[in-house]
Amino acid sequence: MSLAAQPKGDAFQKTATSLAGLLILRPRVFGDARGFFLESYNERALADLGIRESFVQDNHSCSRRNVLRGLHYQIQQPQGKLVRVIEGEILDVAVDLRRSSPTFGGWEGVRLSGENQRMLWIPQGFAHGFCVISDKAHVLYKATEYYAPGFERTLAWNDSDLKINWELDGDPIISPKDQRGAAFRDAETFA
Repeated sequence: MSLAAQPKGDAFQKTATSLAGLLILRPRVFGDARGFFLESYNERALADLGIRESFVQDNHSCSRRNVLRGLHYQIQQPQGKLVRVIEGEILDVAVDLRRSSPTFGGWEGVRLSGENQRMLWIPQGFAHGFCVISDKAHVLYKATEYYAPGFERTLAWNDSDLKINWELDGDPIISPKDQRGAAFRDAETFA
């Protein structure tokens, strides 16, 4: 049976996380001795799972072991993100910054890798970051809004209230911008 002929919702398996709206997606993989094929994006299949947002930008990041990027978000023009790894492995972290959410202030860490082929759907209203736990990792993500540097905010990756376990193997490699991230208690949040 071809993927196009499959029943609705069959292209991706959806798993809920501890945070409201944050989802782990696993695409259906067709493999044989030659390798594999998967659909990394299918608008209709994602809509069947409740993800109806339009994506306007694709991003590709390549980083080495212990690089920690984040935690980033845009206070205006917030971005939803569909994140996946095509090579290597990361710990992908999302922090719920929606004050109206029952999981406000909670965080979730999900291992994404080229091997496990999982994806993470991060709705608008979350801060997002990741740490590379392999020698290097290629991370691809689709965004629902364009990058708007004037609205970008950074949450402290090592916030003492959040206590995120980044599963680091050594000291993290962090950009100067990310070293200046705001504490959770001082951060701009969403309604």
